[in-house]
Amino acid sequence: QVQVIESGGGLVQAGGSLRLSCAASGRTFTTAAMGWFRQAPGKEREFVAAMTVREKNTYYADSVKDRFTISGDKSTVYLQMNSLGLEDTAVYYCAATTLNYPVGDYYRASRTYATWGQGTQVTVSS
Repeated sequence: QVQVIESGGGLVQAGGSLRLSCAASGRTFTTAAMGWFRQAPGKEREFVAAMTVREKNTYYADSVKDRFTISGDKSTVYLQMNSLGLEDTAVYYCAATTLNYPVGDYYRASRTYATWGQGTQVTVSS
């Protein structure tokens, strides 16, 4: 099994930047992709970004494209967040999956991921 732990959340002013980290441990050689999701108060969990660990293919939600960047490998994945807005306030979760899909859209779905971290809070203030 793989375990993941997020870090790097905090309070940042609108327009600022923050980098989240996700450290994976355990049977990381089985990991096919890692993703970031977020959940704002009163809202459902939503996809943010994902990356296949071997091919380094990346996928982004339209709302964060050109502002967020996912990078890393099967041991550590980062989410660089720039130009943060109030709408980015949420708990951010790291997730890992051993499933290989030929189509990237599958990595946008939370059900693809079997391993989840406990989340890290990101709060953007005005």
